[in-house]
Amino acid sequence: MPLGVGFIGSGFNARFHMLGWQGVRDGDVLGVWSPNKKNARSAAEYARELDVGACKPYESITDMVADPAIEALWLTGPNHARVENVEEICDALERGVGTLKGIACEKPLARNVAEALHVTKLAKKTGVMLGYLEDQVFAPHVDRGKQLLWARGAATTGRPYLARAAEEHSGPHSPWFWSGELQGGGVLNDMMCHSVLVVRDLLVKPGAPLATVRPTRVTAHIASLKWSRPRYAKQLAKTMKVDYTKRPSEDFASVTIEFETDEGETVLGEASTSWSFVGAGLRLSAELLGPEYSMRWNSLDTGLNVFFSREVKGKAGEDIVEKQNAETGTMPVVPLEAVTYGYEAEDRHFCRAVLGKEPMRLSWDDGVDVVKMLMTAYQSAEQGKTLAFPPKGIDKFVPAVARGAWNPRAS
Repeated sequence: MPLGVGFIGSGFNARFHMLGWQGVRDGDVLGVWSPNKKNARSAAEYARELDVGACKPYESITDMVADPAIEALWLTGPNHARVENVEEICDALERGVGTLKGIACEKPLARNVAEALHVTKLAKKTGVMLGYLEDQVFAPHVDRGKQLLWARGAATTGRPYLARAAEEHSGPHSPWFWSGELQGGGVLNDMMCHSVLVVRDLLVKPGAPLATVRPTRVTAHIASLKWSRPRYAKQLAKTMKVDYTKRPSEDFASVTIEFETDEGETVLGEASTSWSFVGAGLRLSAELLGPEYSMRWNSLDTGLNVFFSREVKGKAGEDIVEKQNAETGTMPVVPLEAVTYGYEAEDRHFCRAVLGKEPMRLSWDDGVDVVKMLMTAYQSAEQGKTLAFPPKGIDKFVPAVARGAWNPRAS
């Protein structure tokens, strides 16, 4: 029987999962909860239209836990609601309101290390299987490229030694992403969670634990390149109700992570993320290099382009690529975005893992490690130096961006 899945959250991320669910045979989307009842009804209708399950809206998270049809929950709500959402799930389970087989949590696991450790400790007490949702590790191009390079290259000339990853677009959809306090930071916290895990995973031998490649030193930089400029700060104040003249978040971040392998070798991961990218839309990229081999991927190298002249008129939309920036000219088309970005493969995997059909690939402990790397990156950027990982006191560290105390000019 397919796994009955309920969604906590009804926004952009939840809908991307639902879109990818069309290629998932081991699970059905049966429920959705949101504090906004209208959005919950709309998301449930969207799931039914996609024919991915007899989805219906629920009045509360507890109601979903109580329904025997809901066997697993996908946490896709805002970062600032994560602790509250997990606490309600765990409370319902501890009171015996219902049972669950699994909980899958979207990136990042939490806004800082203290929150990540708190939700993980709570969730582990329930005994429920826990999975960390990270779509880009499951992106078909990344996964297949890794398998080929390790099987043909590393097996012949030695392990890979440098991985790169980037995620870039023109900025998030929803106002809470732009608020350092609500989101937990800026683009580093929002998107570097993808990239640091991708570079680490690429450097790990297929089938081996992530712990076989351990972070040892972190060097990072953050900047506000575009959105704190007067013209764009005014635009944000109007559209997203945030004041980047007083409380900006970084819109660009880069990090270099030194890793040590089980064999004692040093390997490197380089990652960058941006909300100030100018291009067709969302661009994901990855590279892996070894002694006599390499791979590269760019999500905008799609093989399909369209052209519209000035005479073609239409509304602004995202029917060509996520975070689309234009409606005229020559533009790359990503035909199956939920597949390309890894949503379909990750949802298929987590359903199968919860059903016991394959080992869980990413746990909440892996999510905690990601948050620790992100917080170390913030600390490195604030101090302007390379830090040993993990630095002392990282469990209590909250970035200046998240406290509303960051001055981009001072950094």
